[in-house]
Amino acid sequence: MEVKGISQAILRRLPIYLTYLKSLPPQGPVHISATAIAAALHMGEVQVRKDLASVSKAGRPRIGYIVSELVEDLEAFLGCNDVSNAVIVGAGKLGKALLDYEGFSEYGLHIVAGLDIRVASEETTAGGKPIFGLSKMEDLCKRMNIRIGILTVPADQAQKVCDQMVESGISAILNFAPTHLTVPEGILVQNENLAASLAVLSNHLFEQMHKDSIKNTQEGESL
Repeated sequence: MEVKGISQAILRRLPIYLTYLKSLPPQGPVHISATAIAAALHMGEVQVRKDLASVSKAGRPRIGYIVSELVEDLEAFLGCNDVSNAVIVGAGKLGKALLDYEGFSEYGLHIVAGLDIRVASEETTAGGKPIFGLSKMEDLCKRMNIRIGILTVPADQAQKVCDQMVESGISAILNFAPTHLTVPEGILVQNENLAASLAVLSNHLFEQMHKDSIKNTQEGESL
């Protein structure tokens, strides 16, 4: 998938750059280079330079980018200033945590409500967000012009709920269910597999421990 000529891989990295830049102290340097960003994020300099050049023309040789201008360019490209309504389907522990997460607003996403098949009448989260029964989905999505849905239901329910989301007018789905979803052409699904991410971390930790073990053995033999 590409958006505005930008690959999905680049789109995944742009929010990382934005989050890092916004974490810099206000009294920090006015300018920042792609080299400095790459070093801070442990990424390739060439990759960072190309990614930033695809969304911002503000970079200058030997000077870099004005931090505030680069932030503005990234926010504009990612649509952070254009508020989009979204709904979370599945109000278990993960769903409720996401409902009360305030960080979505920094990227132009307004979580309107949660939906759950187990809810008979309206409930609220600890943060005050409403949770409705699943039967309210179509009316809510059409009334609030909701096109983005976050799916946090169990795997065995995911496809059925996904179909209902599409029928309700949702065209972009962030899927936390550990299963593949089949959707019509024109519907975007972004999968967030927590188990797969943990497997990557576990594998990295195992490899690091293995390297440390070999290093310690070699050092012991040299004594």
